[in-house]
Amino acid sequence: MRPLSRLSTALAAAALAATTMAASPASALVHAPAQGVARHLSHATSSNWAGWDNTGSTYTSVSASWVQPAVTCSRRETSYSSFWVGLDGDGSNSVEQTGSEADCSRGTPVYYSWYEFYPAYPVNYSNTVRPGDHFSASVTSTGGGNYTLVLTDSTQGWSQTKKGSAPSGLNASAEVIAEAPSSNRGVLPLANFGTVSFSGATVNGQALGSVPTPQSITMASSSTVKASVSGLSGGTAFSVTFHHS
Repeated sequence: MRPLSRLSTALAAAALAATTMAASPASALVHAPAQGVARHLSHATSSNWAGWDNTGSTYTSVSASWVQPAVTCSRRETSYSSFWVGLDGDGSNSVEQTGSEADCSRGTPVYYSWYEFYPAYPVNYSNTVRPGDHFSASVTSTGGGNYTLVLTDSTQGWSQTKKGSAPSGLNASAEVIAEAPSSNRGVLPLANFGTVSFSGATVNGQALGSVPTPQSITMASSSTVKASVSGLSGGTAFSVTFHHS
């Protein structure tokens, strides 16, 4: 139970210009690399990530699908949860990623989607997102530090493709993640998203569980489990369950 790495990044406080009203609760958040990572054979814990990833090799693509969960918000609660696929972030300081959000803004649920070339801030899409929507996403390295990010909401009937560059991208990990986003003050409170189910998870065009080296990640702060992760079903499907903010 020895920590093999402790990943931390200075997070700037400047706010994003919101592209929609739905983006406003998260205008100063980022989706950061895995933080406070401790590895135990094929399992790891992190203060901000829960899910499955692959490390120890070079990864050029990752994809998965999920159903957008509904958040439960208490009165005046402000909290956050993100669901995404990406390259890098576990063992590197950049993350190329795209996904959806389910937040609580002063007690009101807020849903939207985004892409991000961390450490740059995320960019929010204006498309409608609702609980129960079926998402699929992929991130592909096209060489020379360039990436293609695709996010599709088949329920609402929209798809977004973003091409961009990440000069510091190492393609050091590939991940399918539920996250507690961060701000300049650190990891933000995790919203109660219940359980989110991921399916069809692939890395380098193969089942995530068949590509070296897969590991599950539990989100925890000290001895408190914030979100737990199930085992892999068929090497491509798993769920993440909320426990604590």
